[in-house]
Amino acid sequence: MIVKICGITRLEDAQQAVAHGATAIGFVFWPRSPRYVAPERVTDIVAALPVGLTTVGVFVNESVARVRAIVAATGVRIVQLHGDEPPAYASAVGYPIFRSVAIDDVIEASAMWPAGTRLLLDAADRERRGGTGKQVDWSRAAAIARQHPVILAGGLTPSNVAEAIGCVGPYGVDVSSGVESAPGIKDAMKVARFLENARGAFERRKAGLVSTTDESLDLRGRAGKP
Repeated sequence: MIVKICGITRLEDAQQAVAHGATAIGFVFWPRSPRYVAPERVTDIVAALPVGLTTVGVFVNESVARVRAIVAATGVRIVQLHGDEPPAYASAVGYPIFRSVAIDDVIEASAMWPAGTRLLLDAADRERRGGTGKQVDWSRAAAIARQHPVILAGGLTPSNVAEAIGCVGPYGVDVSSGVESAPGIKDAMKVARFLENARGAFERRKAGLVSTTDESLDLRGRAGKP
């Protein structure tokens, strides 16, 4: 299970997320993002977080050399790709990969990228490359999740994350704009509610109390709508 708070720019936001049960924290290293954070700042944040926490660096069309340098300097453990990087990029980088993909690209991505790559389902946006608040089609995502372990992103909020987990059955969830008061600034109460609702939904699924059968997908009429 992965419950990730992404777009972190401040230590206090990272610590608050961890205190409420986040299993992963994400930092955006793409300079064009409103959630961009300098690697030097991330080095300090990561050093103050629990050693076993999953920390993720988000990159868009960055050179392999630059990615490796930032990962080594900051101590993040996973590379998340939101650009046009080819599958060969994974072995060249040499770190675990989260690959962001649109639903229409999942079949190709699952066939081309290495088996250990985690696919992150997000809304397609070639300009903003994530953090858009756009929701993916949950019914289509559910069909994919039955075939591949996926991390669900795109338009998740404290109010809908439990429903999304129940409908889709993902391996994990990833939120950024849905728990913010401003880009890169997390709202403490939204973060706490998101994590409580997400973890509760995952626990119910683990206990067999939630199904992704056709009957449970009666919600698909509103799935995928903002």
